[in-house]
Formats: sequence, C-alpha cells, structure tokens
Amino acid sequence: MTDKIIALVDGSIYSASVCEHAAWIAARTGAPVELLHLLGRREGAETSDLSGSIRLGARTALLEELAALDAQRAKLVAHRGRAILEDARALLEAAGVREITTRLRHGDIVETVAEVEHEARVILIGKRGEAADFAKGHLGSNLERIVRACHKPVVVAARAFRPIEKVLLAYDGGTSAMKAVDHIARSPLFAGLRVHVVTVGTATPEVKKGLEDARALLAAAGIVAETGVIAGQPETALGKLVDEAGFDMVVMGAYGHSRIRSLIIGSTTTEMVRSCKVPVVLLR
Repeated sequence: MTDKIIALVDGSIYSASVCEHAAWIAARTGAPVELLHLLGRREGAETSDLSGSIRLGARTALLEELAALDAQRAKLVAHRGRAILEDARALLEAAGVREITTRLRHGDIVETVAEVEHEARVILIGKRGEAADFAKGHLGSNLERIVRACHKPVVVAARAFRPIEKVLLAYDGGTSAMKAVDHIARSPLFAGLRVHVVTVGTATPEVKKGLEDARALLAAAGIVAETGVIAGQPETALGKLVDEAGFDMVVMGAYGHSRIRSLIIGSTTTEMVRSCKVPVVLLR
C-alpha cells in the first residue's frame, strides 16, 4: 500500500490527538492508517558493563541476574509499545476508521520514517514527544529531525483536535510554498474547505502576481481561495492571524526560499509550529 497515513504514536498526551487527526484525514481521503510505535535501539537493554569491580566467583551469578533483568525489561518495554498501539487502534475504530494496521519497530525514528515514507501519503506526528521538556518554546527534537529528512507532507498535530473547515496557506513565493499550493490543489483532503492564501510583506506587483498564480491554480482544481497580504514579521503576524481569524489548520513550506534548507527548518516554520494551537502541514 503506497497511500497510507502513517501516524507515529509514543504514549505522550499528543498521541490521542494524532489518532483523531489521522481519523479525520482517513475519512476525507479514504486512505488506510498505519500506527507506528518506535522502540529506541537502547530501549529495553542495559548497555553498561557492571562486572568490572566484581570479585571472581560472584561474577557469573551476577551477570546472569543482570541478563535476566535486561530481558525482563525488554519484554516490558515491548508490551508497553503494543499496549500503546492497541489503545491507538481503539481510538481509530471508535472514530469509524476501518483499515488500520499497527507496526512496532526498534530503531531510530528518522531512519525508520525514511524507510517507510514511500508507502505514505502523509506522516503524522505530535508537536512534542513523550520525553520532551514542556518548557515554553520547546519543540520535540524528533519533529525537527523528521521535517528535515522527510519528502512526504508532515502533519504536526495540535494538542487537541477540532473540526477543520478554514485553512491558512502561508505563501512566500518559494519552491516549498508553491509545492504547498500544488498539494492543496491535488489532495481530496482540502476539497470543500475554505482556503486563504496569505503573504506577509508588502503588496508589490510581484507579490500580487504570485498570489494570483496560486489562486488560479487552486481555482483550476475547484477550490475557491481568497488571497491577502498582511504587514509585519512572518513569525508573529501569521500566528496572530491564525488566532484572530479562527483558522483551523495551517499549510506552509517547511523552508522559506531564503533559508539554508539542508541545515535548518525555516525560522517562520519553527515559530508557527511552536506557537500555533492548530495542526500545521509542512512540505519541503
């Protein structure tokens, strides 16, 4: 299956929201959902050697005990992973999703996403993971790593799901912004939703032409979009617009056209994901 919604669940408070967003996408696109839970390479196994200071005679018995404890811990971690997946499956089934698969894997999350993304139409992840520091302004490190590496759209779920009717497309004229326009035009996910294409800056002839081109591309796909230009710094103006105008989702390129794409997530993107209380769809 090459059209799956791959939803990463880790048992954090964002996992339920990830499932609800996955159910919404599945209902609108008809795509099946695969729930993926990762066990880190070191999870469930003690890697340090505790035998160095043990006197001869006690070593064998203690090493056997340590090995048994490691094996028990590994089993418990795997049981917990399967329980997380089953809870997530139950949420999807309650939401009416019929095609659901689960996958429990060991390994690095970015390497795993790279292996499976060819099967996906979107990758779903929570803004913060289970181990994230919830200090103000912190983003999950895995989220940033996935966005840098992933070639498929990444949907960053908000902490709580709410019905999605009004979509803000943040448009800066760059390559990833044009890809975002094309994605909305082609995806059944956005059919019938209210789309607003907005640029932050000055309404120069070049900016107006870019917005008109985006509007025309969406119109050709049957999506009636409004366009606009707002003043201010993108990092703050877009977030303020989302709150004041009541947008339910933001779609944007992961990188601005002036950013070093291969090294960092664009600063506007990072700030939008950090501050927005609605899901953000990122395309690179």
